[in-house]
Order: sequence, then structure tokens, then C-alpha cells
Amino acid sequence: MKKSERLNDMIRFLNGRESFNLSDIMDKYNISKSTALRDISSLEQLGMPIFSEHGRYGRYGILKNRLLSPITFTIDEVYALYFAMLTLESYQSTPFHLRVHKLNEKFENCLSKKQIEQIHKMKKVLQFEMSQHRNVSHFLDNILRSILNKSNCTIQYVKQHQTKRYEVQFFKISAKFGQWYAAGIELTTNQFRVFRCDRITSIEEANSESPFSVDELIRRSLEMYQSEERIPFEVEVLEQAKDIFDKEHYPSMRLEVGNKTVIKGCYNPGEELFLADYFMRYGQYVVSVKPESLKQLIQVRIKNLLAHYQNL
Repeated sequence: MKKSERLNDMIRFLNGRESFNLSDIMDKYNISKSTALRDISSLEQLGMPIFSEHGRYGRYGILKNRLLSPITFTIDEVYALYFAMLTLESYQSTPFHLRVHKLNEKFENCLSKKQIEQIHKMKKVLQFEMSQHRNVSHFLDNILRSILNKSNCTIQYVKQHQTKRYEVQFFKISAKFGQWYAAGIELTTNQFRVFRCDRITSIEEANSESPFSVDELIRRSLEMYQSEERIPFEVEVLEQAKDIFDKEHYPSMRLEVGNKTVIKGCYNPGEELFLADYFMRYGQYVVSVKPESLKQLIQVRIKNLLAHYQNL
């Protein structure tokens, strides 16, 4: 291993520690005492706050509350991180307290003038597909904190101009189709729900820790899709419809491609309208629909839509 690679790895190895012995470095990297001493000196020059603790059991300490020591990235890694960061520009809200333009400014201050010029050229020719988030979600950081703390929340939620109050333990936040969503269990009914985050108008986190772990709630939510009440469906589509499925589908669906192209899955009672509206976007690519009740509902939705346009 080259010295530059060894130092880069050593920074990551030591960064989570408060102290270490010289033998820790010698054993891990199979190097001599003199090489280990030189490497520690190099780390200090790079800005890692190391200090010596003298005595019979002398060792090296690392200052607490330090910033992450510099880690070397290749130029391709720098470019990848930069463009990953730019995807945040499509979000009106994030769970983190940051401003993208300030983050961008900090990042560019770490680059050379030539690298910045190269990045600006790349921005003109590289385009990433991103769903624009138009709505502001004010409480993403509160939701994330409650998940990490395993605590319950009382939220005010607005839907169809009605405000409701829920006692919820959240366990997942996701961004999809230009919106933020938070999954949680409604504690008064023990039902799993998904809330659109921009519709949450207030949130209050409880001080006590919930009896449910995040892993348990994730497991139980997945089991919900396998309950006896779930209704299986199969929708055969033409092969060209694979692009539609790839652009948008849901966890309860899977695509099977063989002699036929079939979208399979299941849904809970009460989700029929949502599923019917979803399959309407496949238009003439649909070959067959099972069960019959789902096909009939799609037909009703199409007739209602046609009637609406005829009355315009």
C-alpha cells in the first residue's frame, strides 16, 4: 500500500477514536515503529488534532469535538459528489439544516480554479432527471429526529380541507414523485399510514421512548402487504409498457417478464380506486386485467373521465 493510500485509510481508522497506541498502527498496517511515527507526523501536518500522552503507558490522544479530518478523493470521486449534491436543488425542503447554494460555495472553495472550470463545463452537458419538489415540508427534521429517538409524535394533518390530529410513531421518510412522505403507525388504531409531509401543519414530539423499535415497525409494515385481506392482481401489458413501470411503481408491485409481461401484486380493500387510477396511465398497452372487479372499476373511471371531457 502506498503511503498516500495508507494515510487516507488511517484517517478513517482513527477518526472514531479518542486515543490509540503506536502498536495499533503498526499491527494494522504491518509497518515498523519508525514508519508509524513518520505517518503520525504526516497526519498532524494534514490537520488531525493528535497529542501525546506521556507516562509508562503512553499513548496518543485525539481531540474531541473535532471536525472530520481531510480525506483524499480522486477527481472522479469529487465530480460524483458534486453532482450528487446538486440534486438537492430540486428539493424545497430537506431533513437537514442547510442551504444548497452555501453548500455549493463551500465545496467549490475546496477545488482549484481548473477543477471548477471543468465542473461548470460538465454542468452544461450533464443532465440528471429529478422530480421538482414544489411544496414545502416544514417538519422533516422533526420527523427524522423522532425516528432516531424512537419517540411518538402528535401531529396536525390537513387533507381535503379538514384538519385531523394523529398520535403517530414514524419509522421511514421517503421522497417520491416530487413529494416527501413519512410512514408511521397510528397508535390509537394500530394502523400503518403514510402521510404527505407538506400537509403536516404542526408536530409535537413526546419525551418518552416508544415501545416499538424502528426495525420492528418496518418488518410489521412489510407483513401488512401479505395479510389474508389483501387482494391479488395481475395486469398483463405489452413489452413497451416496461418503461412506464420503471418510471413509477409501488412496493406492492413487481414486474415479471417472460413469454408475457405481467405486473403482479396485491392491494388492501379500500385501495381499489388508487390502483385503478394507476393502471389507467398504461392506456392501450394493457392486454388483460385480473381480478374482474378491478377491470370493471377501471372501466367506470374511464367512462367518468370521458363524460367529463364531453361536458366541457
